[in-house]
Amino acid sequence: MRRVALVTLVVDDHDEAIRFYTEALGFRLVEDAPRPDGSRWVVVEPGTGGAGTGLLLARAKDEAQRGRIGDQTGGRVGFFLHTDDFARDHARMLASGVRFLEEPRHEPYGSVAVFEDLYGNRWDLLQPADRAGAD
Repeated sequence: MRRVALVTLVVDDHDEAIRFYTEALGFRLVEDAPRPDGSRWVVVEPGTGGAGTGLLLARAKDEAQRGRIGDQTGGRVGFFLHTDDFARDHARMLASGVRFLEEPRHEPYGSVAVFEDLYGNRWDLLQPADRAGAD
């Protein structure tokens, strides 16, 4: 196995989710295609060129799925967004209205702050510490 290509994130509305992930987080829309059953196949990903894991934004189809929106990991940080410039991306995300749950921290493993997506799922914005020579 080479990598995890997609992770499903259950959302309430495709267009709202696309706006948040592309405008507030700076992801790019990779695909937005209608499906024969009337649903949509919507994929966003950070960065450029498919090097990372994409998010499949899947609209909830029933009450059980709607009940999972925003709580897909039981309140834990479930997603980790790496950056090469923490200060730049933190400032841009704040200016875009992203809600951070804490002030930035500088830990031995890197600079980090927990934020919520538009549904309340918790994410780490993380600039890993330079690992050159650490191995």
